[in-house]
Amino acid sequence: MTSLVARGPDGGNLLGFLSALGALAVLDDAWTERRVRLSWTFAAVGWRPVLEAEGDLSEADIAQTILDACGGAARRPEFTELGDDLSVTHSAFRDVAARAANAATPDERRWADFIAAFGCELPKKEKEATIQDTALRTMSGAGHQHFLRSMRELANLATADDVRRALFEPWRYGDERPTMRWDPVDDRRYALRADDPAKSKSAPIRTVRGANRLAIEALPLLPTMPRCRRVETTGFQYGGSSVGRTIRWPIWEVPSSRATLVSLLASRDIVADPPDRDRLHAIGVAEVFASTRVTTGKIRSFTPAKALLGGTRCTL
Repeated sequence: MTSLVARGPDGGNLLGFLSALGALAVLDDAWTERRVRLSWTFAAVGWRPVLEAEGDLSEADIAQTILDACGGAARRPEFTELGDDLSVTHSAFRDVAARAANAATPDERRWADFIAAFGCELPKKEKEATIQDTALRTMSGAGHQHFLRSMRELANLATADDVRRALFEPWRYGDERPTMRWDPVDDRRYALRADDPAKSKSAPIRTVRGANRLAIEALPLLPTMPRCRRVETTGFQYGGSSVGRTIRWPIWEVPSSRATLVSLLASRDIVADPPDRDRLHAIGVAEVFASTRVTTGKIRSFTPAKALLGGTRCTL
């Protein structure tokens, strides 16, 4: 096994975590015979992802493999069949979901997995036709920001070099929009500012394009599911007053496969309040981060994350 430390993403940043998870998902699909694994190591003043696979690894090879595997994604049904946003009727969503399920095979279920990540045909209210969607949805057209359209634009714009820099270089925030608004720097509220942050000419919004592109690929690992009369998203807390507004994610030091991480991400131990440090350490979790989703007008973003285990390390 060969490993590479990706010094770009920070595990304490939601976008950083999702981008590393997305890289694992794509490489796992592309390198079916190479046993791809992901872990984290504390380096460069933060938790950095470690990608591991059988055979030789290089930064350029990883970036090009990811881009090739995602080629043409902007035209794929998971990003086109629902339109620009997830504000669709439950009947329209049900039709697309049924077609995605019928098209799925044991070796190709990408469309179906994205649909499961996007939401469920349960309506928001009894007399309202719009579906309940993922808690990771950050926009629905306000301010000309569209959730699914942004995915298509990122799929068209991102290059292999964007992906390489996002994974293996410090983030410099030199790219223009679109952004998926999963990075705390995207939370630019109007209050206490001299101008509209969405239209600012003196301080325009800048992002890391490759990280946003990779993070999209993490969504199928955080599916939604119906529970009673609401839809819940994997990783979000649903107890107390902040129902569906706080997301938690683990940091682990043991190289783990995508299948293992799907189970870990859905573990009740991750969202337990308070977190059981000893129990988490026993399953290889070194840290758990939490970020709260905030809504300004009709636009959502996420706050800087808090470390819930106090930066402790586990010894296995």
